[in-house]
Amino acid sequence: MSGTQAWGFTDDRGTELVAARVPRRVIAYVRAGAALCDLGVTPVAVYGSGHDGEVLDPAKEGGLTAAAVTYLGPGRVLDEVLLRELRPDVIVDVTYDGKSPYALDEAVADRLGVPLVALSVGNELTLPAILDRFGALAVSLGAAPDDGTAAEGSPADLRAAEDALREVAARTGLGVLALSGAGPDQVHLARPLAWPELARLAELGVRLVDPGPGPGANWITGDWGRAAELGPDLVLFDSRAHATAPDGVLSGVRRTPWNPETPPSPAAYARFFRTVAGALGD
Repeated sequence: MSGTQAWGFTDDRGTELVAARVPRRVIAYVRAGAALCDLGVTPVAVYGSGHDGEVLDPAKEGGLTAAAVTYLGPGRVLDEVLLRELRPDVIVDVTYDGKSPYALDEAVADRLGVPLVALSVGNELTLPAILDRFGALAVSLGAAPDDGTAAEGSPADLRAAEDALREVAARTGLGVLALSGAGPDQVHLARPLAWPELARLAELGVRLVDPGPGPGANWITGDWGRAAELGPDLVLFDSRAHATAPDGVLSGVRRTPWNPETPPSPAAYARFFRTVAGALGD
């Protein structure tokens, strides 16, 4: 793809974005940037969300650190002078509501005069559809399209990981609860169908534990005792830096890390599904 070729892409808000040439200098929200890095497009820099601090969360870094991608800190307080100095051609964020970018004020991109792509990671799309959208964006930005081989991190590799998980889930039948610790006395319990990757686990035969009725679209909040009462065999615990690890609670229950902001790439989800399969099969 020629760098002088005109570029166009319609994002998941329905916004048609155009540029006189294919964008080469990409700045992205960390989740989107890690996915693009996996897909063959290395951002010049990434920024975080309101959950993030001044140091890149190890749970979110994916291949960004190895690729020496600069982390700029939380998106809502970015230094616009620094952003301008980085000379971005495009900014890539995610959207949960199909209307607004999640981690950066769209007015920032407007002031810089660069297009802002927002791709959906909410439950209005299935996980395969989310992965397809990120793959399409990466190809539009110059990444090589999928060649059908089973190389590590390819869609075929992801399918193999899903097949392995499906086999283990059918054989063990263990109940899995996803949660995010919010301190010693509080925990957020995930509603499985509110999360595309958890819904995909269910499609692959994993028996997910529903926390039951109560307020909250994505989570229901309670204490750790409520989590224990649900009787999970395996806990997927939020491994992001701002979440509390379930150390000293839920004794005797298997546990394995889960990043609710896993990069939307075949490579990242192949790793996650293999991790879950390994935990179920222990």
